Amino acid sequence: MRIAMRARVAALAAWSALALPGGASAQEVFAGLYAHGVDTPFTLYTGEEGADLAIGVRLAPIEALRPIGAPAPCVIGSVNSVGDTSFAGAGLSWRFGQGPVYVRPAVALVVHDGPEYRADAERGQRTDLGSRVLFEPELGIGYQVNERLSVEASWMHISQGRLFNWEQNPGVDMMGARVNWRLR
Repeated sequence: MRIAMRARVAALAAWSALALPGGASAQEVFAGLYAHGVDTPFTLYTGEEGADLAIGVRLAPIEALRPIGAPAPCVIGSVNSVGDTSFAGAGLSWRFGQGPVYVRPAVALVVHDGPEYRADAERGQRTDLGSRVLFEPELGIGYQVNERLSVEASWMHISQGRLFNWEQNPGVDMMGARVNWRLR
């Protein structure tokens, strides 16, 4: 069952990248390694662990959205090393900063393969994520190494913000580093 869902998540990520509008083309690709299930004030205990390999693509910034910073559409997929929650989805990514140091916030909607129901008997609480569709806000602090290469320290969070299930929202945080390669 988990293998079938993981295959669906991978297929969703690949389909998202291929289903881009005809005029859209990848501007940047990225890959990162993250600690999964990091304890932060934004999450509750889920019992998840391991490492995540995240990959993605960013398109050209949307100039029509210049009033809100001209975000770039992006596609992201993340696979967990020990079989805990993996996810794939699409969203918007911004980049702020003119020098070599910059900040990159992003937000996406993702679909995940975590359990539909999971409970921790010791703690007496549910630990599933409460919805198959989740928000994925993230924040990176980066350094532009050269014209094409940049590196980032990055935080990603997945949860449903109690919008899809008011009683259930533990969330999962991931912290790590990623490398970005500009194609154009």
